[in-house]
Amino acid sequence: MPQPFVMPDFYVPYPARLNTHVEAARTHTRDWARAMGMLEGSGVWETADLDAHDYALLCAYTHPDCDEDTLNLVTDWYTWVFFFDDHFLEVFKRTQDRDAGKEYLDRLPAFMPADPVTGMPEPTNPVEAGLADLWRRTVPAMSAGWRQRFAEATEALLYESLWELDNINEGRIANPLEYIEMRRKVGGAPWSAGLVEYAAGAEVPDRVARSRPLRVLRDSFSDAVHLRNDLFSYQREVEDEGENSNGVLVLEHFLGCSTQEAAEAVNDLLTSRVQQFENTALTEVPALAVQEGLTPLECAAIGAYTKGLQDWQSGGHEWHMRSSRYMNEGMADGTATGALGTGGLDIRTLLGGRPAQARRRSLTHTPHQPVGHLPLPDFELPYALTLSPHHREAKRRSEDWAQEMGLLDDIWDRPLMEGFDLALCSAGIDPDATLEELELSTLWLTWGTYADDYYPLVFGRTRDLAGARAQTARLRACLPVDDPASARKYAGNPLERALADVWARTAGAMGPEARGQLWTALDLMLESWMWELHNQAQHRVPDPVDYVEMRRSTFGSELTLLMGRLRAKDALPEALQLSGTVRALESAVADYGALINDLFSYQKEVEVEGELHNGVLVVEKFLDVDRDTAARLVHELMRGRLRQYEHLKRHEVPLMYAHFELGAEGRAAFEARLRELEDWLAAVLNWHLGVRRYGPGDVRSGAGSPLLRARTGGASPAPDWTVPRGLGTTAARAATAFAGVPS
Repeated sequence: MPQPFVMPDFYVPYPARLNTHVEAARTHTRDWARAMGMLEGSGVWETADLDAHDYALLCAYTHPDCDEDTLNLVTDWYTWVFFFDDHFLEVFKRTQDRDAGKEYLDRLPAFMPADPVTGMPEPTNPVEAGLADLWRRTVPAMSAGWRQRFAEATEALLYESLWELDNINEGRIANPLEYIEMRRKVGGAPWSAGLVEYAAGAEVPDRVARSRPLRVLRDSFSDAVHLRNDLFSYQREVEDEGENSNGVLVLEHFLGCSTQEAAEAVNDLLTSRVQQFENTALTEVPALAVQEGLTPLECAAIGAYTKGLQDWQSGGHEWHMRSSRYMNEGMADGTATGALGTGGLDIRTLLGGRPAQARRRSLTHTPHQPVGHLPLPDFELPYALTLSPHHREAKRRSEDWAQEMGLLDDIWDRPLMEGFDLALCSAGIDPDATLEELELSTLWLTWGTYADDYYPLVFGRTRDLAGARAQTARLRACLPVDDPASARKYAGNPLERALADVWARTAGAMGPEARGQLWTALDLMLESWMWELHNQAQHRVPDPVDYVEMRRSTFGSELTLLMGRLRAKDALPEALQLSGTVRALESAVADYGALINDLFSYQKEVEVEGELHNGVLVVEKFLDVDRDTAARLVHELMRGRLRQYEHLKRHEVPLMYAHFELGAEGRAAFEARLRELEDWLAAVLNWHLGVRRYGPGDVRSGAGSPLLRARTGGASPAPDWTVPRGLGTTAARAATAFAGVPS
């Protein structure tokens, strides 16, 4: 069968090395698979299949430095996971039997008890037998934190197989954002990252395991692994198995392009994720070590873990070129395009070609170029807007509050805030709120919008990361969880006073659990602003996946959506609110809303403010297209997220009701939650259409950018390196910025 596309030139910057114990692992895992019942008689594999797939070679390439016993165990894990994948395909995907597939999956977590001495059910098939054996052999050597993380990754890998099955049943192809998120779970690479910790003897310190830098290392590694697999497995999965879950097919469908062009685009995204991994490892991880005071041993463990992920990336590529499981004709012997083995690096992918061009585009954007006002699409939101009758009073109160807190004394003034009309957004988000509830909601939007303006203006222009970090620490101090009423005593400047005040008003009425969730949402937003400054200091347009995932926090989506979730808490089980279905609904809505903002704010941010964090600009740089093409693709991505939301409502929400056995009260509560999400979308769009912040006249007059309006009338100055920098100089910077400016 001819190949559907020519393999692209891969960016593989690390050499592949082979573990010397590969033959021992082959013999061991063949015996183990037979003992577990995975070979003759299983209906899935024969011995010849296992030998041809050569998972021992995969593990020997991906774990080149571990000893024989460790390599044997890791190889057994991979043999098990590939057998599971093929077994699920044969028994449930081909028959499209979702109910039986779910019953099968529901039993598997019982074979991964948190306490190794806990008993297990009697295995009834090779998948259960293999998992029980592997769990007993692995977890005694690892901490409780690792066991929990690895069990979560394993369960995600297993349960998201239902997502693939649902898409096959419906003939549905996912949108790119949905695909990346779900592929990360079902593809198993986060699970592989956990095995890297085991094989490298480099368990990540539990206190930073869920931090952004370690999360991005894992996720960018995972995405690159999966996208590489999609290129090699396209023919097998799409043409033979009828799979819909393949990145090449997803981009072929989304971009409306040829299979070859889609393959090149997938490889470009793969390259971007590897380069994101490199950037995180070299810039964010060292900063994390300093900020968290990691010990030398903890730093060494993270270093070994990072190296282990690099080894996996290169070794996995080498194995894909050699395994009979994939489309790789001519690659192992170097006769195919893009086929140079990673034992010797292809210097073209480091210094030239598409990978180098992509890196150069992300680092060489010229700010403040005239881009003009972006024509807006027809958003076609199907949700009606309802506004609270308390809108005007909440607006007046929020403006008085901002004046009292001092928010209108430096980067904002009263006329500017009146034009922003943040109460209009709150009035649409929560149209049934009391006046007091609406006022509080508007205060949160006021503080968040002010802070989002403040950070890039005060810290970004001078690249003052130390000052920003110190300010962020002071803001966190204004969020005492145990005694919210004490927040005000920690506040100094207007930004801190406003946060302390609205925190005390909100958190004081909450229970401890809800208060903790609110603190987490705020912490994510604070850290996302630091991420923006980190990119700004490098003058780096972000990787598209990293951008979208962080945009939910920079836009404040997580914070504003959380408020509605907390109100529904009593009527809905906590497990339901944390379920994959609910997270997917909220992510789809959050992405649509954030990208609305990117379309409206394009000229304000890119031309006037010299901003790097705008979805249209990110697409421009990633795909090397003009702004109109990029805007069209951003809008199409939004439409895909909206279709996904509606699909989840129609198909997955009823299944979720059945799974959690929700009665009439619970279903009514969740239907109300869905209406809140739709109110949120309608309100966000209505606010952007109605305020004086993003229109051509606002941008030209500088109204959309307060500091720039005050100093330059809309023309942004170059960074002023004479402005005071460092700890404790915020007031001096503000005074310098506004010296001589008429009030």
